[in-house]
Amino acid sequence: MTTLLFTHEACLDHLVPEGHPEVPARLEAIEKALSEPEFQTLVRKTAPLATPAQLMRVHPERYVEKIMAAMPSSGFYSFDPDTPASPGTREAVLRAAGAVVAAVDDVMTGVAQNAFCAVRPPGHYAEPERAMGFCFFNAVAIGALHAHAVHGAARVAVVDFDVHHGNGTQAAFWNDPNLFYASSHQAPFYPGTGGLSQTGRHGQGNIVNAPLEAGSGAAAFQQAWEGRILPALDAFDPDFILISAGFDAHKADPLGGLNLSEEDFAWVTEALSAVAARRCGGRVVSVLEGGYDLPALAASVAAHVSVLMTARVALF
Repeated sequence: MTTLLFTHEACLDHLVPEGHPEVPARLEAIEKALSEPEFQTLVRKTAPLATPAQLMRVHPERYVEKIMAAMPSSGFYSFDPDTPASPGTREAVLRAAGAVVAAVDDVMTGVAQNAFCAVRPPGHYAEPERAMGFCFFNAVAIGALHAHAVHGAARVAVVDFDVHHGNGTQAAFWNDPNLFYASSHQAPFYPGTGGLSQTGRHGQGNIVNAPLEAGSGAAAFQQAWEGRILPALDAFDPDFILISAGFDAHKADPLGGLNLSEEDFAWVTEALSAVAARRCGGRVVSVLEGGYDLPALAASVAAHVSVLMTARVALF
C-alpha cells in the first residue's frame, strides 16, 4: 500500500533568530533527501490548515486564542527563551497540525497504509496550555485525538524516540487510559520530565517512559524498546499508532548525546511497524519532531521513511 508525505512550503516561513537550531534548512535537507529516486513512489500531499476545533481537542480555546493573538506582524515574539515566533509562524503551526490531521484521515480511511509529516515547528513539548521548547501546538496529540473523535479509534498510541521527553504529549494523555504515550529519551535532560515513576493518573500504566543516560548508544536504546516500550505498546492493543519522530538522538546532533545512527532509527521504525501490523492493520502516522544536524537529519529521515514504504500488514 501507499506511503504519504505531507508537507507545506509555509513551514519554511517560520523564522527564528540567528543561532537558533530549529531552522527552515531542516525541511530543505529532508526534501532533498526524499527527492532521490528511491522515494519516487511517495505520494506527496499538501498540508491543509488545522481548524480551531481540531486544535481545541488538545488545547483549550483560551490558549489557542492567546497563541494566535500573540503572533507578530514583524520581527519576533518569544513565548519563552527557546520559542520565538515570526510573522510566518501563524500559518506554519496551522499547517503542521493540519498535516497530521489530514494524514490520520487518509490512513484511517484506507487511502494509504501510513504517512510521514515533514513539518515544523515541532510539537511534542507543547502542553495543553503552555508553549515551550520550540513548540506551540502539539500536532501529534491533536492527530491522536482526531483519530479518536472522528474515526472512532478507541485506543490510540503515540510513541516517541526524540532525544528529549515529550512532556506535552504526556500531559495531554495523563488522565485518559485509552491514550498511550511511550518515550525513550536522554535523562537527566530538558525538559526534566519522563521518569520511570510517571505512569499516568493513579499509576494506570498508559504512560511508559524509558530514560537513558547520555552516551548510552544503540544497545541500551534497543533494550529500552524491546524490554519496556514495545511489550507495553503491544499489550495496549492500539487501534492507531502515531510516532513522534525526533532524530536528535543521532550521534552527530548538537543537542543530544545518545550516540544513535540512522540504522537505529530504521530498526525502531521496523519494530513499530511490526506492532502496527499485528494490532491495527499497519496504520501509522509519523510526525517530525527534533533533529538539528542537517546531514544526520536527512539520512535519518530517509532511513525512517524507507522502512515505512516497505512495511507490510500481517496476514494473520
